[in-house]
Amino acid sequence: MKRLFLMGLTATAAGCMVGPDYQPPVMQTSAQFAATTQPVATQPASSQPAATQPAADIDLRLWWYAFNDPKLNHLIDRALKNNLDVRLAEARVREARATYEFQRGGLFPTVDGTAAYTRSRTSKNVFGATSSGSSSSSTGSGSGSGTGGTGSAINPLAFSTGTTNFYQAGFDAAWEIDVFGGTRRAIESAQYTLESQIEARRAALVTLLAEVAQNYVVLRGLQHELAIVQENIGTQQDTESLTRAKFQAGIATDLEVAQSEALLASTESEVPTLQTEIQQAIHRLGVLINQTPEALEADLSEAGPLPPAPAVVPAGLPSELIRRRPDVRQSERLLGAATANIGVAVADLFPKFSLTGALGLESLNLKTLANASSEFWSFGPSVDWKIFSAGQVQANIRVQDARQDEAFIQYRQTVLSSLADVEDSLVAYNQEQARQKSLQRAVDANRRAFELAKQLNTAGVVDFLNVLTAQQSLFQSEDQLAQSDQTVSTNLIALYKALGGGWELTDQQVQDRDGKIKKN
Repeated sequence: MKRLFLMGLTATAAGCMVGPDYQPPVMQTSAQFAATTQPVATQPASSQPAATQPAADIDLRLWWYAFNDPKLNHLIDRALKNNLDVRLAEARVREARATYEFQRGGLFPTVDGTAAYTRSRTSKNVFGATSSGSSSSSTGSGSGSGTGGTGSAINPLAFSTGTTNFYQAGFDAAWEIDVFGGTRRAIESAQYTLESQIEARRAALVTLLAEVAQNYVVLRGLQHELAIVQENIGTQQDTESLTRAKFQAGIATDLEVAQSEALLASTESEVPTLQTEIQQAIHRLGVLINQTPEALEADLSEAGPLPPAPAVVPAGLPSELIRRRPDVRQSERLLGAATANIGVAVADLFPKFSLTGALGLESLNLKTLANASSEFWSFGPSVDWKIFSAGQVQANIRVQDARQDEAFIQYRQTVLSSLADVEDSLVAYNQEQARQKSLQRAVDANRRAFELAKQLNTAGVVDFLNVLTAQQSLFQSEDQLAQSDQTVSTNLIALYKALGGGWELTDQQVQDRDGKIKKN
């Protein structure tokens, strides 16, 4: 009969789960992005071995290799191993995994082992007057047929006077049968939460890749700007020296000397600002690889080339973006966890069925503890049902319903924001490329104008102000072109980040590293 009861409960538990079953939402997206990337140059060769470069995935899985800069690759490798934000995300994954394992343990029975020894003395004035024996009895002996625990109904100590020893050892077991699926819904919620934390770690990896690359590009761009400034300072120093020599020879005026000095001083004032920004970019990179801010100064202070932007970026389709971006996937998993929590709350409306039991030994004498007569046991089902809770259970269900609505709204916001990120990044990348071409033409024209102004001034056709104006225009256009080159690369990095690329390979690296840590 007991076995049939247990089998019936188990069968019921296997077929009943209250609360809604989660179905991933379907979001309608456009057939393609409104903006597309336009080829502007030949795709540079990657330094990564061909065996690790799938042709269709290289720009998203290993997009930083498209810049063909070994130093950038090295910085990213160091950041992936040491960055604190990624380590924090990994710790949260471990926490969520442990929570899931904890919730899963609720499906199984619990068994507790117990052992106790008690030495007590009962008051003679309580039992002495009615006791048939001597009230001065000493240490009790023999097998106890009663129990002071969960096994027997009579406590032998209650009818003994004097000093008594009591020995007990055994096991207590309990099993809450998950008839209505509350525990399974809690496990389901924990599973979705674990998956959301895995996606959060991937999102941290995507952000880290973008931040390292952006700061590196900014650093190289600032160093390029500084080189342009220093080159112009040299040219303006030559102009200022020549003008001063002409003044001393009576060919130039004092006004022309003052104008050349002013232009030189104005250009020199750019140097401290650029050097400050260069140092700050190096410091940010140091923090990203979990080093002191100044740790990379010796390695990065020497100017290097600005990584060129690759020609083609596989933006893909909006529908693919929803499946690829970790923050969208994280938001969708959180929606699943919120849905499962509704079932956890609904299960409180129904009774909870449990099986409890105890098995052990009790005796007043240690020598007889192992005798068969010292055995005790108990077994039986129990039911716990919240019949009246002043509406708390129903209120909790409404709370979980509202949280599911919140999670869905946040998911939709995340999807729309991700689509907007890609569109904005595509537009910015395309428009900056067009601006870059115009600035290149401006630099070429200003360089010709400066050379002509010098020749005409030497010939006496134009005054010296035309030379200074042409020189200043050339410097400004060169500086703007250098900034545009940097902006094209940073806009491309922002596009890679918006597309959610890069976590696929780094995620495998993290798993491999975790496996090595466990082996050690």
